[in-house]
Amino acid sequence: MDRYTEPDFSTSALITIDTQRDTLDGQPLEIPGTISILPNMSRLLSVFRDLHRPIVHVVRLYNPDGSNVDLCRRAVVEAGQVVLAPGTPGSQLALGLLPDESLCLEPDVLLAGGIQTVSPEEFVIYKPRWGAFYQTRLEDHLCGLGVTTIFTGCNFPNCPRTSVMEASERDFRIVLTRDAVSGFTDRDEIEMARIGVLVLSTEELLARLPRV
Repeated sequence: MDRYTEPDFSTSALITIDTQRDTLDGQPLEIPGTISILPNMSRLLSVFRDLHRPIVHVVRLYNPDGSNVDLCRRAVVEAGQVVLAPGTPGSQLALGLLPDESLCLEPDVLLAGGIQTVSPEEFVIYKPRWGAFYQTRLEDHLCGLGVTTIFTGCNFPNCPRTSVMEASERDFRIVLTRDAVSGFTDRDEIEMARIGVLVLSTEELLARLPRV
């Protein structure tokens, strides 16, 4: 860390990536180990809510006709596999991640490029591809909130990795919680450090958040 990459925890936001029920262990888009990191994600979310810091849940939604699906998955969706389909249980965020379990994603708002407001400090944004910043309003939303540091989690090999790279390209200061991200390895930690990402455990992160 140096003066350009050192995170400012007083201007931090928590971002969750694709932590939807169809991505959990045993589901169509599983990355094994996602269920085991959910308690840490829930702890982080709870503390960020208590501190009134911004939270953004970034999600995927696949139209059943495959029209907005990644090319590597489009054929199976066109063939009839129902995965992350708007309005289905599998498209919803994992249990315990939203402040009220009665809340559901609003696919019409999200697919139209809108931002779903969960609470005054908590939001949901749809992304059409791996990266959370690609063709989304995430950068403008974070800058509008005065956020310079982001924390990202869940299913690291694909979407979080891409999202971290995109955040780095936009000069955000980045923290990644190693035990709140599934599929994260020691080699990944070395690679993240090389691009100025601070990797912390959940306990280490919670200890650094300013209690104001």
